[in-house]
Amino acid sequence: MLLSLFIHFSTPSRCLPIKTCKRCCQYSTGRNIHKVDTPVLLKNALPLTFNRSGGHGGKQKYIRLNSSQKRCFSSECDEVCHHHEHGEVRVRFAPSPTGFLHLGGLRTALYNYIYAKKYGGSFILRMEDTDQSRLVPGAAESIEDMLEWAGIPPDESPRGGGQYGPYLQSQRLSLYSQAADSLVQTGKAYHCFCSQQRLELLKREALRSGQTPRYDNRCRHLRPDQVEEKLDQKVPHVIRFRLESGVEPFNDLVFGWNRHEVAQVEGDPVVMKADGFPTYHLANVVDDHLMKVSHVLRGSEWLISTSKHLLLYRALGWKPPVFGHLPLLLNRDGSKLSKRQGDIYIQSFQRSGALPEALLDITTHCGSGFNSNRVGRKMEELIAEFNPSKITTHSALLDLDKLAEFNKIHLQQRIDDAVQRDWLVRDLQGRIQEVYGTQVQDQDVLQPDYITRVLHLRKGHISSVSDLVSSEYSYLWVRPSFSDQQMAALSSETQHIATLVIRLMEGLKGARPQCSRDDGIIGTQ
Repeated sequence: MLLSLFIHFSTPSRCLPIKTCKRCCQYSTGRNIHKVDTPVLLKNALPLTFNRSGGHGGKQKYIRLNSSQKRCFSSECDEVCHHHEHGEVRVRFAPSPTGFLHLGGLRTALYNYIYAKKYGGSFILRMEDTDQSRLVPGAAESIEDMLEWAGIPPDESPRGGGQYGPYLQSQRLSLYSQAADSLVQTGKAYHCFCSQQRLELLKREALRSGQTPRYDNRCRHLRPDQVEEKLDQKVPHVIRFRLESGVEPFNDLVFGWNRHEVAQVEGDPVVMKADGFPTYHLANVVDDHLMKVSHVLRGSEWLISTSKHLLLYRALGWKPPVFGHLPLLLNRDGSKLSKRQGDIYIQSFQRSGALPEALLDITTHCGSGFNSNRVGRKMEELIAEFNPSKITTHSALLDLDKLAEFNKIHLQQRIDDAVQRDWLVRDLQGRIQEVYGTQVQDQDVLQPDYITRVLHLRKGHISSVSDLVSSEYSYLWVRPSFSDQQMAALSSETQHIATLVIRLMEGLKGARPQCSRDDGIIGTQ
């Protein structure tokens, strides 16, 4: 149970009701989430007080801000962390259509979808297509197709639209331009006229001296008249964000308290490129703010960039969302999943007969964030068992060799479900016609009743419906056909055997099969 308290800032009119986790004393005012030590009376404490009586005449106790990086795993803290001023939880999956959806992207989308449905919120699909030179034709449409196939359809998307669209960044350029101009006008950003040649020289010099390449912030020190002169001359330029020291720590939902003094290790980053397109750092901040995203759940590779993004939020005068960085999804041997592995793309799993629920099950089973870790969970069970406080920081190791077993379990569940079984029948009909085509002489094998009987008979023996169109099961769909040469290679008596079999099938009277003493084959007498 959460302990209801009040924070008193200076006057009674600014006293806000809060919720506090009794285990870690993290508290939420509905406007911010903070971390504090166990409440104690402090000398020279910060002017933050709480009053258990709810009034202002009681004894004041001071709260000391906690600088530790520890993370609380209590369910009370979970309730505090997911409290948000907008009421509705809004999360987003924002892939770049420079490639097709792969397992790592599907996992990120899945956790966002489950998070939204767990807390009654919305799941947004946004395409970050600002890198125009690397766009893959058809990738954006395919990503949305695969999300729908996987059973995690977005509530708002480029195809479906929504209140805060458009959902393609290339259609939102004026919004980024306005934000960049605002940063320049307030002195938080500046025009940079450095040529590509100069930047390359800086990089080479840094590498030669064993240092990490970084921009030297040269254009930060240009006088206003110099900037105006270059702009009048239409000198190509970018806009860079002025990094400042004094980054505030943030409480990540997974990794706990973090802060990175980016100004000490990086040069001022580009936020608007010369072609008028924004970089990721500006675009995602602008979009998340305007789309009212409440929680950002993304890969842990972005954890170190979050302090930079928080500086942008502060410079723009906006309240940031809550951040949670998901641990990496790796191969079983600990190596990184590579897009060059053709078999990690969702389309290849779809073509091979993998069921979407099996893919979702195996990607969550190898990770964390759930109250149980059993095989065979469906979406509604994943949502019910989801617990963000159980997401661990260590990487998830994915063993795709186990996918066949996961698929077998979910295939059995589908066969036993009348609605899902109808989908399997239609899928298998299409596969039979695709593989065997005109070889199917008896159209009865394509009838739903026949295919349903086959599915029930082979349930538990097959891992995928694609198994049923392999050569091992071809006899189910086409009549066996052998040439005379193939038959002769089996036995010199093949013609005699064939004749006897035909006579048996015709039901000739007086034909009783038995073993012939003379030739050792089936004969009659």
